[in-house]
Amino acid sequence: MNRVGMKKTISHVLGNLIAIVISTAVIIPLVVLLLNSFKSSGEANRMTLSLPKQWVFENYAVVIEKGKLLSSFLNGLLYAVSSVVLIVILVSAAAFVISRNHQGTNKFLYYFIISGIAMPINNVALMKVMQTFHLVNTRIGIILLYTAISIPLSLFLTYGFVSTIPREIDEAAVIDGCKPYQLFLKIIAPLMKPICSTLFVLNFMSIWNDFTMPLYYLNNSRQWPMTLAVYNFFGAFENSWNLVAADIILTLVPVLLVFVLGQKYIVGGVSSGAVKG
Repeated sequence: MNRVGMKKTISHVLGNLIAIVISTAVIIPLVVLLLNSFKSSGEANRMTLSLPKQWVFENYAVVIEKGKLLSSFLNGLLYAVSSVVLIVILVSAAAFVISRNHQGTNKFLYYFIISGIAMPINNVALMKVMQTFHLVNTRIGIILLYTAISIPLSLFLTYGFVSTIPREIDEAAVIDGCKPYQLFLKIIAPLMKPICSTLFVLNFMSIWNDFTMPLYYLNNSRQWPMTLAVYNFFGAFENSWNLVAADIILTLVPVLLVFVLGQKYIVGGVSSGAVKG
């Protein structure tokens, strides 16, 4: 084997080893949670990788019943789906208008909005704004909050995608008698399915997994999503790490399903929207 082939083989082996190490670091915590979710309370306190001495499947029934997971699931689903629908509608329309007239006020608004990607969230000021509009501890408040936070990155991706759609399509539609809203709804919107699917999957996973915003802005446990339902066991079941693990596993299932079903849209939509920025 020549020297060049040897270098390629070594680099290939090293790359695989690094990938295995990183994958192991990610998978091991999930395996620990899964195993401990089937253990008894005393056995789960050690948080080890050992198999349960006795498989306690009732942990999941206890979590669903006493952890109010059904209402928490519906809350999380309401927040995620409502926010994502608003994000997709607002960002799609804004990206189309800005991309087709990227100058003057539109150009300023575009860069002003996407600057939010790099800006940290100031929870003190945000809390004051939410209190002023009486949105604290309300479902509509958390939905609007998620929508506002997600718009900058979503607009950046969507603008890049819409910019790749030829303007000749617009001109042909206008010549055929399309009005502006018809042009967007009947011509442009169907072409935006890849990026809209990407926005839906990415934002759904981000909102579903969020922990801090509901913690800060929802003081009523009846409005908590599944990410906060774990607090039900830190109070009533202080040492029941088996129930905590079962709660976390149940919280992960929906977002894992969304990711597995939508991963091809993530890759396709992001790569399509990365042509222009």
